[in-house]
Amino acid sequence: MKNKKEKTEVECKDVDCPFHGKLKTRGKTFQGIVIKKFPRRVTIEFERMIYVKKYERYSKSKTKIKARLSDCLEKQISVGDLIKVMECRPLSKSIHFVVIEKIKGEQK
Repeated sequence: MKNKKEKTEVECKDVDCPFHGKLKTRGKTFQGIVIKKFPRRVTIEFERMIYVKKYERYSKSKTKIKARLSDCLEKQISVGDLIKVMECRPLSKSIHFVVIEKIKGEQK
């Protein structure tokens, strides 16, 4: 994570920034495509395989996660980008993840 501080050029004064603030990350990481973008928040979606015991097969399922978007990454990320999010403490009723990095630009 210390390498990430060097990569971001813009210094943000966001308290809930994992790079410049005091927010600590832990737990699971996910990669997903941004489907909605709001000020300081994004919604990502990704597919995963779930085992169905009754049919002894796997089925595809889509999962949506809401994540906090810090000020230093807000201009880099747009709808359609592939990003990486990591778990943190609960920031609100529905936000338990924070955006760590942008992996790819818009996928077509």
